[in-house]
Amino acid sequence: MPSFKYVIELSEQDRIELFDIVTKGTSSARKILRANILLASDKRSDKYMTVSEIAKTYHTTPTTVQNVRASYCENGLTATINRKKREAPPVPAKVTGEVEAHIIALACSDPPEGYSKWTLRLLADKTVELGYIESISHVTVSSVLKKMNLSLS
Repeated sequence: MPSFKYVIELSEQDRIELFDIVTKGTSSARKILRANILLASDKRSDKYMTVSEIAKTYHTTPTTVQNVRASYCENGLTATINRKKREAPPVPAKVTGEVEAHIIALACSDPPEGYSKWTLRLLADKTVELGYIESISHVTVSSVLKKMNLSLS
C-alpha cells in the first residue's frame, strides 16, 4: 500500500461548504473542480478515491489533484478554493496622482502664447517638457481629464 503524503480529512463544516459550492453551480469551474477533488479525496467519506481515479472522473491531471490536496493541507480550505488576489499590478501605473494633478493644473491655467485654448496634444507635450513625466500620450491626458470631469472647451 503506497504511503500518502497529504491525507485529506475534511471537517463537517468544510464538507458542507464544499457541497454548497458543488451543488449550487454558481461558482467558477475552477472552484467547483477543486471542491470536487477535495470531496473525493476525503478519507472519512465512503466515496474516497485514489488520485488517478479522481483525475479520470473529473477530467483533469493527477498533478492537479496532487496540487489541490497539497494546497489544502498547507494553506487551508479558503486559500485552496479561491483565487489568490494579486498584490500589485504586473506593470505599475505610469501616471501617478502627482502627474494627474500637474496635468489638471496645466489644463486650468492659461494656454501658451499664440493659442486660444489648450489641446490634448499641447497638454501632453507641455507635461513632458516640464519634466513631470518622461512621455505621455494625448489619449492618456484625455482619460485623466475625463476622470476628473474636465473638458478643454
